[in-house]
Amino acid sequence: MVTAGPNMEKMHIMSLGKKIGKANSVIPRHTQWALFRAALVLLDLAMIILAFRFSYILRFNVPFGIFDETAFVSLPHYNQLSIRAAVLWLVIFAAHGLYARENLLGGTREYSKVFRASSEGVLFIIIAGFTFSWVIVSRGWLAMAWVLTVIFVIIGRFTLRRVVYFLRRHGFFLTPAVIVGANQEGRWLAEQLQKWETSGLHVVGFVDKKFAATTPLFNNLVNLGSVDQLGEIIEQFQIGEVILASSAFSTRDYLMEIFKKYGISDAVNLRMSSGLYEVITTGMTVNEFAYVPLVNVHKVRLTGTDIMLKTVLDYTLAIVSVILLIPVFLLIALLVKITSPRGPVIHRRRVMGLNGRKFHALKFRTMHVNGDEILDRHPELKEELARNHKLKNDPRVTWIGNYLRKISFDELPQLFNVLMGSMSLVGPRMISPEEVAMYKQFDMNLLTVKPGITGLWQVSGRSDISYDERVRLDMYYIRNWSIWLDLQLLFQTIPAVLKSRGAY
Repeated sequence: MVTAGPNMEKMHIMSLGKKIGKANSVIPRHTQWALFRAALVLLDLAMIILAFRFSYILRFNVPFGIFDETAFVSLPHYNQLSIRAAVLWLVIFAAHGLYARENLLGGTREYSKVFRASSEGVLFIIIAGFTFSWVIVSRGWLAMAWVLTVIFVIIGRFTLRRVVYFLRRHGFFLTPAVIVGANQEGRWLAEQLQKWETSGLHVVGFVDKKFAATTPLFNNLVNLGSVDQLGEIIEQFQIGEVILASSAFSTRDYLMEIFKKYGISDAVNLRMSSGLYEVITTGMTVNEFAYVPLVNVHKVRLTGTDIMLKTVLDYTLAIVSVILLIPVFLLIALLVKITSPRGPVIHRRRVMGLNGRKFHALKFRTMHVNGDEILDRHPELKEELARNHKLKNDPRVTWIGNYLRKISFDELPQLFNVLMGSMSLVGPRMISPEEVAMYKQFDMNLLTVKPGITGLWQVSGRSDISYDERVRLDMYYIRNWSIWLDLQLLFQTIPAVLKSRGAY
């Protein structure tokens, strides 16, 4: 809990929403979103027409040697067709919700919708080609147009998304939000939303009857009042999002009262947490059975486009790395055998994998084969190992093993674990079955993704950070996964390995 004096509390409340208020005084919030949608439509239109034009150049001006050279090549015809098709694409995009606020500026769902909408556009042109005599198109042009519209539109939207993220750091495209319920779940929600700067939500404070107004509760966020004062709070701070921490309510009465007042209101969006924030990171969907809405909890964290992107990244980099590192593998294997002739070159460690499936993580052996006998001579180190699952000065480690650990080359064989599908290049830290209990209520979350060769723990100090901090970093990665986070961590791993901080 944050400690603060009365003056600090007053100053904090006075400054709440100041950044947003300044931006909104320049351009009102609804105008910001109207301008964004207009810019998005114009950008999509430009990218679609550009993709069609580029497809024409590739099809008819580049001698690939695989296309029919007698095909109809009239440029005015294709220009006219491109304009009509672009308008059709925009209509299909709108039908897929690609201009609806809830589908924009977050995650990869927007991009998968672009792919599906563009595929439907191509299907419409194919059907039109069979139906209308004036729709004459080259199959090569159409195939290229399909691929390039997806690529160009995604690039355009990705770029515009970065612009909006930049503007959000300056107060634009931010919606003031309150969290109703200041229990542990409410504070976890506040922490997550505050750290995710590009979420578009600016948490103003909490609403909870258990605390007096202006009481500092978490990370300089204060209690703004009770549930009975929610209407006044919404009006005073121009709240656009009300987030209910459902586990904070012991009875349904308060929830029903809030839903009756604000559930169908145009002034605010009402959102409710699952009440299982500390347990569930995999996402949920609501399906109806016999007209009864039931929440379905996903078994794994990544699905659909997300898992496809991560798999492509894993296999591409792993295959290239294994091929390039063959001489390094052979050299290390030779050094391990020379410095410690007894025992295998590769050590197989039994660890936990996706959905609790155990597998053997491969590493170059860095310890003497009689490691247990050596450790028995040092009871204080044995106790430290049981507590932290790591030893800074481990007498069992060989000379070459100590060097391999410092540069993390002992983990190179785990590239084969990636190729076998049991690991990922980036992910949470792998743990043994005995360590699962140390994750307490978060143990379920850890097993919803594959463990990684590197991850947040690797670039944040490795073994120098406490075990609780490792758990927190793993949970942060799982909750906030994106392909861009994986790429960022891969780039950050190189300097982290070179510095050798926390490597033992």
